[in-house]
Amino acid sequence: MFDFAWPWVFLLAPLPWLLRFVLPPADSGEAALKVAFLDELERLSGHRARLRLPGWRQQAPFVLLWLLLLTAAARPEWIGEPLPLPTSGRDLLLAVDVSGSMEYADMQWEGEAISRLELVKRLLGQFIEDRQGDRVGLILFGSQAYLQAPLTFDRQTVHTWLEEAMIGIAGKNTALGDAIGLALKRLRQRPAQSRVLILVTDGANTGGEIDPQVAARLAAEEGVRIHTIGIGADPRQNDLLGRLGLAPGLDLDEPTLRAIAGQTGGEYFRVRNSEELRAIEATLDRLEPVAQQPTQARPTRPLYAWPLAAALLLSLLPAARTLRPPRARPGERR
Repeated sequence: MFDFAWPWVFLLAPLPWLLRFVLPPADSGEAALKVAFLDELERLSGHRARLRLPGWRQQAPFVLLWLLLLTAAARPEWIGEPLPLPTSGRDLLLAVDVSGSMEYADMQWEGEAISRLELVKRLLGQFIEDRQGDRVGLILFGSQAYLQAPLTFDRQTVHTWLEEAMIGIAGKNTALGDAIGLALKRLRQRPAQSRVLILVTDGANTGGEIDPQVAARLAAEEGVRIHTIGIGADPRQNDLLGRLGLAPGLDLDEPTLRAIAGQTGGEYFRVRNSEELRAIEATLDRLEPVAQQPTQARPTRPLYAWPLAAALLLSLLPAARTLRPPRARPGERR
């Protein structure tokens, strides 16, 4: 179906004539000579004077040019048939800890030591891509929590924002309660059975204004299910710092994370490698999607380039006519 996105642009069609009526005529700056004996000159010279073209023939190219520009500005487009969008009804928010301890490189990926945040990016990146039909959003938190990506079907963009997350971008501490509170604010308007928060952290609550237990209780009242993930290798099995108890992130508050998950109907997971993430995916697949109104989208193809190109070609004609050398008249030497 053909349509204009901004049809009101055509209301500007009479604008040039209005300006011509309101503004004073332009002065060319050239002297004009009026000849009262033009007929006699024509007889003597044997040539007939070239008359000016009628007004409508002079204005026709410019009228057409103006209408083509208006057509392009009105954004013509071809709208296709409505296509259904796959929706499962789940609304998943990922809250990822980016505090200073997430920089500690005690994780392994294909035999290579990587940081905790890097492991989260690699594990959750594929997890996001697999959430076809779910709305996915991203919260990054440290000393404060902020929404990096709202709930959207554009999983690729959420994945990109996760890949660009940096250590310390939200502060060095860990505000678990603030992250839950921000997620609750975003999920409150969604259907009750579809609200899911996945909270990923490697430490205990050391910042923020909301107590995690209070935030979890509010989430339970709103029907938000929270799955908590404790990130980090077993410190006393890795290196000398871990055996001495000096490795960062040893303050992982697993009892609090278990309590948050249990209070909201979720589960707690301890992630050390990619295999342990499968338990989270299986749990989310067991969630019952709620029936939502079917979502449809109409693909649109912009067509403004065609009238714009025609206007450009038409505007070149007067310039070409001006640059073209005048033809010699019969009997005239050049």
